[in-house]
Amino acid sequence: MSLFYSPLEQFEIVPLLFCFAGNKFVFTNSSYFLILVITLTLLFFYLCNLNNTIVPNRWQSISEMIFEFVQNLTFESLGNKGSNFFPILFTTFVFVFSCNILGMVPYTFTVTSHIIFTFSLGMTTFVGLNIIGLMRHGLHFFSLFLPPGAPLALAPLLVPIELISYVFRVVALSVRLFANMMAGHTLLKILASFAWKMLSIGGIFLIIQLFPLLIIIAITGLELAIAFLQAYVWTTLVCLYLSDALNLH
Repeated sequence: MSLFYSPLEQFEIVPLLFCFAGNKFVFTNSSYFLILVITLTLLFFYLCNLNNTIVPNRWQSISEMIFEFVQNLTFESLGNKGSNFFPILFTTFVFVFSCNILGMVPYTFTVTSHIIFTFSLGMTTFVGLNIIGLMRHGLHFFSLFLPPGAPLALAPLLVPIELISYVFRVVALSVRLFANMMAGHTLLKILASFAWKMLSIGGIFLIIQLFPLLIIIAITGLELAIAFLQAYVWTTLVCLYLSDALNLH
């Protein structure tokens, strides 16, 4: 009997059952790798800064480069106001990047390839930005939905448009990350299956399968770049949305 495997099987949520004191607890592979990402990230920065020296060593330099990169990104978008929000922006960048990178390791699970996770993260960020805007500006925050200089007569038309555009920021954050990670991993799975089928056939296909193999190597490098780029885009968009919440128009 032949078995057919879907390239989307790698995104399947698998429940893991644990028994403790006679009680069963359901723990999914997504939750497991989410905790693994947090643990490995904390361990990485702890080890990088365990024996700090005046002249940074190789690992210390890596952690400082990440720190300076996010710091420059924050201050370019928010100026001096960004210092108060740098910790959450740094944490967000490192977290998204770590999730993307861990998903590139064979037999792991890409947490950011699920829309429910990216949407939840985007919605949490969106709610936090609104709270910051309301705390800073009060009810004047709602002037964000009326472009400056626009006549009040056009408010019934412009406000709904601006409101829809504003709410769709959550979609812009979540769908971009989810779609890029899922599409890249699916393409890699399809090409890998194709190359393996030709390798199992043998003959002339032993040579032909080198072509999809080279494409897999190239796409893997591209996926590594996308893993960084998506974390960068996510952080950049959050900085821009935060700038709107702080400065309005």
